[in-house]
Amino acid sequence: MFDGHCGLDTGCSIHWAPCTSAIHSDAPYPPDGGPCASLHGFRGTELGAMDGYDVVVVGCGIVGLATGLALQERDPHLRLVFVDKEPEIARHQSGHNSGVIHSGIYYRPGSLKARLCVDGARRMRSFCEEHGVAYELCGKVIVATEEHELSRLAELEQRGVANGVVGVQRLTPEGLSQIEPAARGIAALHVPHTGIVDYVAVAQAMAANLVRHGAAFRLGERVVGFRPVAGGVTVLTSADPISTQFVVNCAGLHADQVAQMAGLTPAVRIIPFRGEYFLLRPERANLVRGLIYPVPDPQLPFLGVHFTRRIGGGVECGPNAVLAFAREGYTWGHVVPGEILQTMLYRGFWRITGRYWRSGLYEIYRSLNRRAFAESLTRLVPGIQTSDLIQSAAGVRAQAVSQEGILVDDFVIQESEAGVHVLNAPSPAATAALSIGDRLADIAWARLA
Repeated sequence: MFDGHCGLDTGCSIHWAPCTSAIHSDAPYPPDGGPCASLHGFRGTELGAMDGYDVVVVGCGIVGLATGLALQERDPHLRLVFVDKEPEIARHQSGHNSGVIHSGIYYRPGSLKARLCVDGARRMRSFCEEHGVAYELCGKVIVATEEHELSRLAELEQRGVANGVVGVQRLTPEGLSQIEPAARGIAALHVPHTGIVDYVAVAQAMAANLVRHGAAFRLGERVVGFRPVAGGVTVLTSADPISTQFVVNCAGLHADQVAQMAGLTPAVRIIPFRGEYFLLRPERANLVRGLIYPVPDPQLPFLGVHFTRRIGGGVECGPNAVLAFAREGYTWGHVVPGEILQTMLYRGFWRITGRYWRSGLYEIYRSLNRRAFAESLTRLVPGIQTSDLIQSAAGVRAQAVSQEGILVDDFVIQESEAGVHVLNAPSPAATAALSIGDRLADIAWARLA
């Protein structure tokens, strides 16, 4: 995490380092097209007959939608269609996360990842204000609880200042208590410009805006292959094929598989890790005023279990990081034998297993033992008890892993003859979505010119 570089020599053409109503396929689309509007799974013929499209975006998560907005800014008349196998948008990573607008404090100064996060956070706030999506700058404290974490806390402070993160302040234990009275630590950082938002509501607003400007959505359709043709490619789906000049692959948990269909040999493989959350009981939610995070382990791309106040109310605790037995394995019982076999046959998986087996076993233990989960939370808020926790929804992180067994923490992009493929978009991808989308649109626009 701290060096901002995943160590890959991939040959990638680009390697980037450092309202809740559903939009779905069977709901009517209101004429006002407001930010919380529902949306038909439109096909091109429903929006006006077309021989084909200029761009097909595979995946209706927040990065794909943001890329569409950036493309429409470049050409309001661009023929643009989104394809997703799910019946509604933002079904997976965009709809299963902590809902944090990150500040940019974690990333190496001057890196693209740092710039995208700081710029993306500013643009995300502006987008929310323009489109009536609620957000709150509730602030975050990053808490050191042991002496060996103090040097890493100091480095985070330096990075925050260098990255232009506003208002970063070092806290004594007494200062921490003034901001988060229930938290305990030997030192902390206060990051007041960290915020919270409902990213599903953001995605709803993005999609409504895209439809107003002529984009089509084909939801509930799975991409099954690509066929090169003169001047572009035909995208084969579980319904009708789509002719296009260019494809943007933002398929998240399935991005490497889509890239393989397009003829690429991906530099990484997606290994799914489930992040499990609990909610604090409502009568205990007053223990947390904003966001309380630990000092992250620089050896892992995960930030550690933390407390997050939600924009819709309540306080969430988590996530952990447990190997999932399916790419969409939101529970222990969801097992797809073919997908877990693909994971087991991948050389990089066994290399990370050899390196992190102790951490992996602890994550499994903590997943199956609520008391152990509560004990990990008491490092930050000593008053937490097992009885304070209510099981909440889980998310699945599309963790890119190299063949060398590196847990890739950077954005990884590869280009094919008629497309660009987002093979890794870890946090802060949601925060930085509008800035990432701008970069992807630049690639697509150059290829369309």
